[in-house]
Amino acid sequence: MYLKQLNMVNYRNYKQLNVQFSPNINIFIGKNAQGKTNLLESIYYLAFARSHRTNVDRQLINFESPFAKVSSRIYKRQTSNILELVTSNRGKKASINHLEQKRLSAYIGQLNVVLFSPENLNLIKGSPSQRRRFLDLEFGQIDNRYLISLARYQRILKQRNTFLKKMTYQKEPDFLYLEVLTRQLVDVAAIVIELRLKYLTHLEQMAKDIHFQISNQTETLAFHYQTANYDFKQKNDKQTVVDFLINQFSKVQNREIKLGTTLIGPHRDDINFEINDKDLQSFGSQGQQRSCVLSLKLAEIKLIKQVTHESPILLLDDVLSELDSKRQAALIEIIDEDIQTFITTTDLDSVSKELQHKPTIYEVSNGNLVNKGVKNDPK
Repeated sequence: MYLKQLNMVNYRNYKQLNVQFSPNINIFIGKNAQGKTNLLESIYYLAFARSHRTNVDRQLINFESPFAKVSSRIYKRQTSNILELVTSNRGKKASINHLEQKRLSAYIGQLNVVLFSPENLNLIKGSPSQRRRFLDLEFGQIDNRYLISLARYQRILKQRNTFLKKMTYQKEPDFLYLEVLTRQLVDVAAIVIELRLKYLTHLEQMAKDIHFQISNQTETLAFHYQTANYDFKQKNDKQTVVDFLINQFSKVQNREIKLGTTLIGPHRDDINFEINDKDLQSFGSQGQQRSCVLSLKLAEIKLIKQVTHESPILLLDDVLSELDSKRQAALIEIIDEDIQTFITTTDLDSVSKELQHKPTIYEVSNGNLVNKGVKNDPK
C-alpha cells in the first residue's frame, strides 16, 4: 500500500497543496512550526477521519476558511481508491471514489497507517485512556466488526449512563429496564473485549519476539488485558466474557445507581506491560519503556500486514532523534522492508545513513513544500 499524492485545501497552514510522493522513504525537513507535523497529521486524518493531535475538527481548518479538504489516491496490490475528507462547521464528509460514505466505519480501513511520535513514548506511563485509544484505532483499522461493535457499545453505554443518572433520583427505580440495558451492553461489550484479546494476543507475540532481539535476548515482554481488574489470559471466548461481566455488574449495581455511571466495560479497561515478570509501568526504566513502545509499534506493522496482506504506511514524527542507535537500527530494518515511510525532522543528522532506500527530501517552510530530490546519503 502506498499514497501516491496528497491534495490539501485550507488544511492547517496549507492553503493549497498538491504533491506527489515516493513509494519508499519521504523526509520532510524544516524548522519547527513550519508545517511538517501538519503534513503527517493530514495523512493520519485521511486514514482515521480524526486527528491524533486534537478532538476539535475546527482546528484543522485554515484560519477564516469555511472548510478543509484532504484527498489522495491510495494504491494497493489489487486496487486503487480515491479517498477524500471534507471538514466544515456543518460536520465531516468522507468519500471513497467520490461516493460519500454514510458511516465512517465503512470508510476507515481503506488506508492503513502506523504513527510513531514522541507522544507514543508515554504510552506505557500514560493514562489508561491512551492505551484504550491505541487499541481502538489500531484494531479498528484492520477489522470492521470491531469498529461497528465499538460504536454500538458506545451508543448503549450512553443510554445506560443516562438512565443510571435518572435512577439516582427515582423513588421507585425501574430495575427491569436497567437489566435490559445491562444485557444489551454486556452482549456487545463481550464482542469488543473478545476482539481486543484476539488481536492483542497476536500483537503480544510479535512484540515479544522483537523486544527479545532489541534487548540482546535478555528481556521477555508480556501484555495483560484487564477488565474489572481481571486478567483474561487463559480463557477469552465470548461466553466466558459474558458470564464474567454479568456477575460483575450484579456486584456493582448499587454503586452505579448511586454514582450515576457505568463502572465496568471496555471503556474502563487497561493493558499492563511486564518485562521479565515485573510491572513495566511501575518498575521499568525509561530505556525499557521506550523499547517496549518501539516493539509495540513494529509489531503493529507486522499485524496489519498479516491481517490485511498490505503494508501500512509508516509516519515517523520527529522520533528518530529520540531513539539511540540500537533502536534506530531495529526501526530501519522494518523501513527497508518496502514500507512507504514519511519522516519529519529539523535536520538530517538525526536520520540514519544506513537507510537502503534512497529517501526523497522535501523542504518545508511556512506551509510551502519544495521537492529537493533524491539523496544518496541523508547526511
